Amino acid sequence: MLTELVGRGLRPPLLSISDGAPGLIGACEQVFGRSLRQRCLIHRARNLLAKVPAEAQTEIKNAYWKLFDLDGDKVDDDEHASKIVPGPELVAYVQARIEVFAKTYGPRYPAAVKCLLTDREQLTSYLRFPVEHHRRIRHSNFIERTFGETRRRVKVIGRLPGELSCLSLVWAVLDRASRGWRGFTMTSEGTRALQDLRRALLDPPNSDPASPPKPARTSTPKLSEPSPNIPIRAEPTPEDLHRTWDATCHAAWFRCRRGGEAVVSGEQTCARALTAEPS
Repeated sequence: MLTELVGRGLRPPLLSISDGAPGLIGACEQVFGRSLRQRCLIHRARNLLAKVPAEAQTEIKNAYWKLFDLDGDKVDDDEHASKIVPGPELVAYVQARIEVFAKTYGPRYPAAVKCLLTDREQLTSYLRFPVEHHRRIRHSNFIERTFGETRRRVKVIGRLPGELSCLSLVWAVLDRASRGWRGFTMTSEGTRALQDLRRALLDPPNSDPASPPKPARTSTPKLSEPSPNIPIRAEPTPEDLHRTWDATCHAAWFRCRRGGEAVVSGEQTCARALTAEPS
């Protein structure tokens, strides 16, 4: 599927968001190897709470979301988190929080902590993006709602008559859901940050010292090479010479009829035109 999308013109995205499905993760890493990958924090929270007793789930849930909530008004004991610029520094800060969580709850709930530490680097990929996008790109709920709507409609059908009917149903669900979708808040600083991130991930500068530098392109062509802006005239064919001869004879005869110029024979006029240097 991803290969087909690339063949239809899809550019490599900056970020791909998914749950723990190994097939989808492997496909994203194979097709979009240089793009960042974000694990859905909501799916990870559900997996984490499934390995904790019911009486401790509220405590673990609050501690889990406190790792990733960086708003100053919601994190009273640590306002420094809201002042860090998105990027590697903020990623390292949250990874340190995850380490503290593991040390705190590891002895009591080792299975839950092991689940949290699995693929932990992909839990904080969204922190390299603008702050106003964090709440929207750290989970896959954006598409999960459409999955639920599709399942709800297919359940009452029982069996679809063919592939075309299935595609029509999925398209109708997506078209209806897209009416309520909201776009991202884009600012000049956020746009600049996304451009810098794309340049660093997908268009990195050539840092290999062994590769020779590319020669600089000059606007002035060499004397031995024709300029690409000047069209090259092809050699005249015998048919072109005959057409030139007839047109020149006709022009000379017309000038003689209209004015008092000296009469020049058509043969002499065409000979001069054909032997003259091109201007």
